[in-house]
Amino acid sequence: MKKLFFTVLFLSATTLIFAQGPIAKGGKQLNLGLGLSSWGLPIYAGMDFGIHKDITLGGEISFRSYNNNGLACISGNGNYHFNSLLYIPTNWDFYAGLNLGMYVGNTNLSGFDLGAQIGGRYYFNSKFGINLEFKGGTTLTDGKFGISIRL
Repeated sequence: MKKLFFTVLFLSATTLIFAQGPIAKGGKQLNLGLGLSSWGLPIYAGMDFGIHKDITLGGEISFRSYNNNGLACISGNGNYHFNSLLYIPTNWDFYAGLNLGMYVGNTNLSGFDLGAQIGGRYYFNSKFGINLEFKGGTTLTDGKFGISIRL
């Protein structure tokens, strides 16, 4: 029984020590999906770039219809991924961060948005997963659901 305990302890510690973050440094991830928003139903596409095992920088474009106006948004974001800090398994990814964006409509509707987001992903394998994110800002507030593909 003592041998079994130490074997399980050793394997658990080894797994935690060598576990990698959700997106490795230098890695890329494509995100696609739909959302719910205070300004229409957004369709979005974004890319995240791993700059550290726990930090990503990325960008996103989205389009939505609001009061019979098309609204295009482009934004940049930075996220901290909590996997290594909280010893979360690598098939999960929990993160929070800040974003800055600009939106332009086909009328006089335009401006900037500064906000924060919190989200999570579940990876079915090393390449493919689903994501859920909630974001609030000075102008836009939304939630989105989609797929994530590690490149």
